[in-house]
Amino acid sequence: QVPLVESGGGLVQPGGSLRLSCSSFGFRLEYYVIGWFRQAPGKEREGVSCISSRDSSLMYADSVKGRFTISRDNAKNTVYLQMDSLKPEATAVYYCAADFRSYCSDADGDFEFWGQGTQVTVSS
Repeated sequence: QVPLVESGGGLVQPGGSLRLSCSSFGFRLEYYVIGWFRQAPGKEREGVSCISSRDSSLMYADSVKGRFTISRDNAKNTVYLQMDSLKPEATAVYYCAADFRSYCSDADGDFEFWGQGTQVTVSS
């Protein structure tokens, strides 16, 4: 019954790269705002990035700006988060979230649907 599924997490060395994917079996993502959030143990959930349903609005947290890139492939019904120059502080469970509206938000309460999360570990 989970509407969203994340994949692509894993273990990577500092400075390395990972690409996370968010896919859906329940609806077409092109009509939904998609946000990426992360949560490290003992810390609050943090908004990382967002892409609007019209591909006209993008959002990045200051901590990842210039190193992370969010994009859509509507033919594959998938949203990606390309993560480059990874730092140890990026270690967290990453979640994909969706909501039926147009514009981006970094508030987790603004997103109705959530994936199960995928673990990203940045360590040497």
